[in-house]
Amino acid sequence: MRDIPEDLAARIESGAVGLCHVWLMQRRDGKRLGFTDHDANLVIDGVLCRASGGWTAGATEMAVGLAAGSATALGGLELGGLDEAAISDGAFDGAEVALWRVDWGRPDLRVRLWVKTLGRLRREGETYLAELEGPLARLERVVGRTYGRECDALFGDARCGVEAAPGASCDKRWATCTTVHGNGANFQGFPHVPGDDFLTAYPKAGGRHDGGRR
Repeated sequence: MRDIPEDLAARIESGAVGLCHVWLMQRRDGKRLGFTDHDANLVIDGVLCRASGGWTAGATEMAVGLAAGSATALGGLELGGLDEAAISDGAFDGAEVALWRVDWGRPDLRVRLWVKTLGRLRREGETYLAELEGPLARLERVVGRTYGRECDALFGDARCGVEAAPGASCDKRWATCTTVHGNGANFQGFPHVPGDDFLTAYPKAGGRHDGGRR
């Protein structure tokens, strides 16, 4: 349950309040940035929140239990410190982003809506889309290798062992690895793991049932 300051609640009830959104971002190196959808800059907790950044709220998915939840925000490039070089260098990866609902007439009156982690900044023309993940998103990430039929090596890397010629490719299937590349000894998958077809298999009338076809 959100804790709404009594003064803010009173101003909302009286109709004297003007509300806007403010995003406060803290990078892993400690640098703090701020953005707002108000038409003028605001200062929140000593951070200049720029109206010129063009940030607007996108789709938000709130969740309960162990679901991660997600949100997006859209903004302009090269405004408020979000230049392409810094994005490419990964300066914003994993940054914490908090969304606040603020009384722009009295910025000290505000309520925090959520806190998420910046998963990715994706360029879309002259703007960027910030993809934000809930605190439980880490539980959904695959760590280590997965158990499947296809090879999980990168074609031509040390685990693969094939010297990839320009334009050559591999679809990571056992048949391709053995017949096209002759590299079955380095196949990094489990080609004989049972699939969905195994669950629906049943004995046929007549013939031998000694498991020879498995």
